[in-house]
Amino acid sequence: MLVGFDHADDAGVYLLTPETALVQTVDFFTPIVDDPYTFGQIAATNALSDVYAMGGRPLTSLALVCFPDKGDLDILERILAGGLSKMIEAACTVVGGHSIRDEETKFGYSVTGVIHPQHVLANQGAQPGDKLLFTKALGTGVISTAIKKGVAKQEWIDAAVKSMTTLNKAAAEVIANPMSRTPRDAGYPAYDQANDQRPTTSDAFAVHALTDVTGFGLIGHAREMALASNVSLVFQSANIPVLEGALDCIHAGYIPGGLKANREFAECLVGYESGVREEVKTLLFDPQTAGGLLISVAADDAVTLTLALQDAGVPTVEIGQVLPSAKPLIRVTS
Repeated sequence: MLVGFDHADDAGVYLLTPETALVQTVDFFTPIVDDPYTFGQIAATNALSDVYAMGGRPLTSLALVCFPDKGDLDILERILAGGLSKMIEAACTVVGGHSIRDEETKFGYSVTGVIHPQHVLANQGAQPGDKLLFTKALGTGVISTAIKKGVAKQEWIDAAVKSMTTLNKAAAEVIANPMSRTPRDAGYPAYDQANDQRPTTSDAFAVHALTDVTGFGLIGHAREMALASNVSLVFQSANIPVLEGALDCIHAGYIPGGLKANREFAECLVGYESGVREEVKTLLFDPQTAGGLLISVAADDAVTLTLALQDAGVPTVEIGQVLPSAKPLIRVTS
């Protein structure tokens, strides 16, 4: 076992050969949007994310289905079709699954991926001086709560759904594979197909730690990274991207139970500078579904990695940095 549950990592990693390890994860949940097809897409995107968060490549998956005995099978068909669409996009083969009767619909996947044992990216390894990059905006939890209450504006729903159905595949490929770098004018190398000259591993970005931000919110997952790496983190709240409508939902009181639990658990480790707005403090604990990747990268590579990710269509921003271990464990500035 290369990566277990010691540091609350996103997935387990098990060594098979000197050049191959398995990445294994499982995730399923109740519907958070009204459309069955979209729900299936979100569930698949969320389950796949944990493999990408380890730097791995999804290979196979098993569907997990809980569905009412007298439920409309057309709805179930749409859920499965939505999930399959994202598995196809990820080039991940659905090899089977299991279903049970349940009064409450639940859906997700167990996903198995592969990775080179020396290229595993865990939440342990962040180093003082690293920059913290983030690849998606926060707010899916509060917007999903507004959807359930029937009060979400369509533009809020559209923004949240787009985020929750966007795979972290492109980001993971840029982070893990130097050949995915594009030439442009940033100074990072490209694969020379004519001469079969591939960038060496020394050309890879110096990413020291990686995690996806999901159910425990940005602060919860940052806490895990900080504790596993024996460092402290500082976030610039003004730089943290926010989904359209997320702050409106907080103002209106559409706060999911998971957010409250996250805040009660982790806020004791957080220090805020004056000027950080209360609604932003709240959003930092919002439980995300299929959230973005939080990347700890050497400062010298932060700009080039950001450009490479943006070139790949990933809206990456720098939101903080890693400091030596100190109290508070996490500091939030305005």
